[in-house]
Amino acid sequence: MKRTIVLGTLLTVGALSVAVTASQQPAGGAAAQAAPKVVEVEKLRDNLFVLTGGGGNTAVFVGASGVVVVDTKNPGWGQPILDKIKELTPKPITTIINTHTHGDHVSGNVEFPATVEVVVHENTAANMQEMRASTQTAPNGQPPNIFKANNGRGMPKKTFKDRMTIGAGGDRIDLYYFGRGHTNGDAWIVFPALRAMHAGDIFSGKNIPGLDAVNGGSGLAIADTLTKAADTVKNIDTIITGHSRTMTVADLREYAQFNRDFANDVRAAKSAGKSADDVAKAWKIPAKYAGYATPTPVRLLQNVQVVFDELK
Repeated sequence: MKRTIVLGTLLTVGALSVAVTASQQPAGGAAAQAAPKVVEVEKLRDNLFVLTGGGGNTAVFVGASGVVVVDTKNPGWGQPILDKIKELTPKPITTIINTHTHGDHVSGNVEFPATVEVVVHENTAANMQEMRASTQTAPNGQPPNIFKANNGRGMPKKTFKDRMTIGAGGDRIDLYYFGRGHTNGDAWIVFPALRAMHAGDIFSGKNIPGLDAVNGGSGLAIADTLTKAADTVKNIDTIITGHSRTMTVADLREYAQFNRDFANDVRAAKSAGKSADDVAKAWKIPAKYAGYATPTPVRLLQNVQVVFDELK
């Protein structure tokens, strides 16, 4: 049984911090800067934890000789992550794996020691060079490039194309790329010995996904990508989502079908001569997907438009 342990509240002063929804980068403001940075810990296995708060879900995998961190949250949250890991283990942090390019998953990289190796998909490495924002990922405009502001600190040192393995035996971690979805560089991080996987924001939760076309996301490809992940990775009991609770492979398959149904609905409406605005005003979450979050009108229209643009 999973146990949720609130290990404390970490107060730091400085860089930007706000609560964000899936795949959004933070907005500024004095209140956000002054807000306490609360890191909560969910223990999934004896050596696998999820840190919540401050952006995307962070996984902490404690291996025999070091710690691997998956995603590092918003600006200013790197040090709270480091402090929390010290409470969990005295072992050094050796590796960061970022699931994709968005600021609420990568910005804490700059606060980690320069000796930590950063690993990402090759498309994410290119995206992180620019840190391009769309209206979905940064609705208040293009934020500063945190990596350029820190002289390249926290940028990837190693990339992969389709698959990579780090470590061996109980410390083995498999990295996969199954195709476009949330972005064009969504990495799936698998801990085979623990029967667990981190999906990042391509499976942020049971909701309308953020389709970041600026960074290669696709409303037409995402369903196939999700299905490929469910079909390819075997023996998984637990999926760490980008921003929600942990889920199962059955949930992942359902989410793939949800995205396929959405794309088909939009395709049919466009073929019938409907505008993107017409579709967004009329579309509702099908009853068979009870429990899925109701999308904001803005997010729904953005996703419809992404699919419309791909259908041209």
